[in-house]
Amino acid sequence: MKTIKIFILFLTIGLLFQGCSKDYLKLDNPNLQTTSTFWQTEDQAILGVNGIYHALGYDGTFMRFEPACLDSRDDITKSPSPWDAFSAVAQFNLRATNYMPEAMYVAHFDIIKRANAALAHLPAVSYVHPEMQGRLRGEALFLRGLAYSYAVLFFNHIPLILEDPKTSADFYNMQVDASLVWEQIEKDLAEAATLLPASYDAANLGRATKGAALSYLARAYFQNRDYTKAAELFKQVIDSHVYSLMPNYADNFTEDKENNAESIFEVQFQRMSQPNLNWVGAPVADNDHTTARGITYAPAPFGWGDMAINKWIFDEYRMEKTISGDYDPRLYATITFDYPGCTLYGQTFQQVWGADPGLTKFYCRKYENVNSGRPNEFDWRSGINERVMRYADVLLMYAECEIQAGSNAEAAKYIQLVRDRANLPDREAEFTAYSKSQLMDQLAHERALELCLEGHRWDDIMRWDWIKDPAKLAMLKAHDAEWNGYTPGKEYMPIPQIEMDTNPGTIQNPTY
Repeated sequence: MKTIKIFILFLTIGLLFQGCSKDYLKLDNPNLQTTSTFWQTEDQAILGVNGIYHALGYDGTFMRFEPACLDSRDDITKSPSPWDAFSAVAQFNLRATNYMPEAMYVAHFDIIKRANAALAHLPAVSYVHPEMQGRLRGEALFLRGLAYSYAVLFFNHIPLILEDPKTSADFYNMQVDASLVWEQIEKDLAEAATLLPASYDAANLGRATKGAALSYLARAYFQNRDYTKAAELFKQVIDSHVYSLMPNYADNFTEDKENNAESIFEVQFQRMSQPNLNWVGAPVADNDHTTARGITYAPAPFGWGDMAINKWIFDEYRMEKTISGDYDPRLYATITFDYPGCTLYGQTFQQVWGADPGLTKFYCRKYENVNSGRPNEFDWRSGINERVMRYADVLLMYAECEIQAGSNAEAAKYIQLVRDRANLPDREAEFTAYSKSQLMDQLAHERALELCLEGHRWDDIMRWDWIKDPAKLAMLKAHDAEWNGYTPGKEYMPIPQIEMDTNPGTIQNPTY
């Protein structure tokens, strides 16, 4: 059972009315909570912070578009979708009126708005447990930093809003240089790390922890190529001994192994068969806080097939056999293809698509309910949590930092640690002897296999500046024909037209 009740009715922070000064003109709805009546007790403060988590499950965040946008823009996947909300993103052919960037922009700033409201009101709450104020502040800071870390990577030139709009004199918000946004992300996450606990009891699993704050703080430095600071923080997470790799890789993407030892932060989803599918809007009591990833990625006839696998990554998994002579077990957890015993949704591969002896048909499998007993994903209700930060990713990011520092031996140790879980041969000594460029190429291979369909490949491509390297750009185009639509500047999405229209002075990203 999921333990954070983030589907609870959140009391619409920031959308509240203020009455007129004359009693006979008072328009307050006595049945509607307002900021003046809500932020009073510790329980209300907890619910208020829960409401920030709730926005992580919008269509524009992790319900669907966050992972789909990250995956479709890399070279691992492509989007054969007839809907340009997906295909235009994958082909670098966006307009300011496309739905996906609009939904993502609104949803990320809704998280920020809710976090700002909580941070403004938490100090005035009457607490039963004095330590609760610090913890809740840490959660709000973490979630604001998390939202900004994605928003700035997607849109680059965005406003930096740090006040509750109900208490701020600034109605319009001007864009700032991305460096200022990153500075605030680092500040938020650094403070959050001092306030958050290392773990929670069973009733609070899924809340942001100290390890999550440190990992995302390290990631902020990492993405901006400050490898020294990033390495120190990643090592702090590793040396905390709070996290470990799950013995079975596939357990990281199922509903029955959620919030496990490898999970540093994951978005909580639930399958409850409620009537409301939780689209963007005011939360209601009958929200079904589920994810649409299942139906989005599942191939026809089990889902919409808006995402598909490029052949090169399938071949990449088969480049190296395990110690026991099999293919990499991560292949079977990530991609559906024709192999003996392959079943999904109660049917064999060959029953659905026929025999494929030439191995030309590949479909997304990770995060799908293939063994759930359900016939398909068409009820829209997947309850599988989105693991947005895993310990394996931390180990590989730390290894990259060590490569940049010239510490091949240290990097090779942690690369092999991740390989060990996949039962791949021990090549630590071989990797230690590699040149820096050789080891970076090996790391890119290892990250692609470990983190396929988890949205990290796009950030890797940007951090490694492959879009500025003619040889690497040619490789991306060879991997995925959609990259032929890329031109410089298209690595960022357009500022949505609704923002351009309603926030005077907003400057559109170049090339749009």
